[in-house]
Amino acid sequence: MKIYDLRSDTITKPSSAMRKAMAEAEVGDDVYREDPTVNRLEAMMGERLGKEAALFVSSGSMGNLIPLYLLAGRGSEVLAHSASHIIQHEIGAISAIAGAMPIGVDAPRGILSAPILEPLIKAPAYDMAKTSLIEVENTIGGICYPLKNLQGIRALADRYGLAIHLDGARLFNAAVATGVDISHIAANSDTVTVCVSKGLGAPVGSVLCGSTDFIEEARRIRKLLGGGMRQAGILAAAGIYALDNNVGRLTIDHQHAQEIASALKKSGWAKFEIDDVETNIIFFSVEGVRGDKVVELLKKRGILASANGDLIRLVTNLNLSSEDICEVCGIILEMEAENFE
Repeated sequence: MKIYDLRSDTITKPSSAMRKAMAEAEVGDDVYREDPTVNRLEAMMGERLGKEAALFVSSGSMGNLIPLYLLAGRGSEVLAHSASHIIQHEIGAISAIAGAMPIGVDAPRGILSAPILEPLIKAPAYDMAKTSLIEVENTIGGICYPLKNLQGIRALADRYGLAIHLDGARLFNAAVATGVDISHIAANSDTVTVCVSKGLGAPVGSVLCGSTDFIEEARRIRKLLGGGMRQAGILAAAGIYALDNNVGRLTIDHQHAQEIASALKKSGWAKFEIDDVETNIIFFSVEGVRGDKVVELLKKRGILASANGDLIRLVTNLNLSSEDICEVCGIILEMEAENFE
């Protein structure tokens, strides 16, 4: 039986061309800032995002933790959507390591706005944690932030003297889907983390971008966290290849997600809002059936999915061809509601 892995876009494997770029990478000791390939990746990402400087880190979690540590820190509050990655999927590092307290905020479709956030900003008080940082995740659940929301949050933060960190793990997906230049999106945050190991297809790593002074401090905190790397150019070369070759093709993943969403809609048993499928992620449920049971039944037919409670997630990625997606849609359409009973 053929297996179609739609659990995440992190499961992609580097192409032969990417592996060749990695094998041929010029390397040095990055802790001494002597790895030319790492330096090139950092310069490329900083330029694309319109930020002064950048730092290659081992993961998106580290790329989020460093700004939380530096821009919020102990005795501070961070406003973030209640479903955000920093609250739900980073093992409590925001509190355990950064020392900050996350304030989960609910908002329609995961999209925060200035009117929602402003009432949660605390006035200065000696006995209360200080609101220091707003964290925005774009995309969140595959849904893209409208530029006007980001601009409104930026204006709000400036008015109250708050910093903004953008968890842009899939920021290139957002830029491609909305047609807004990625630098215009990033301009509304002080710092931004972008993963090269998700839709862009590199095997490891993220890049944290911000001001020159911030990145100097971030380099120190990366070392504190055990994230200093040596001949990391082998990994950075994959990120460079991804930036050069895999950004434009994200539209293919988005189209594949639309095709699967259409099949799910036609099936009659999947419950979801098709308008929420904006990039490469689909969330749906099956009424009266636990999420893990749905995942198990899909797996028996060759489709690997993941579940969070009763929500099932499918994520398209560059390892899946158009033929694969057609076959996945066929399997979905063949399944009947009674298959889940």
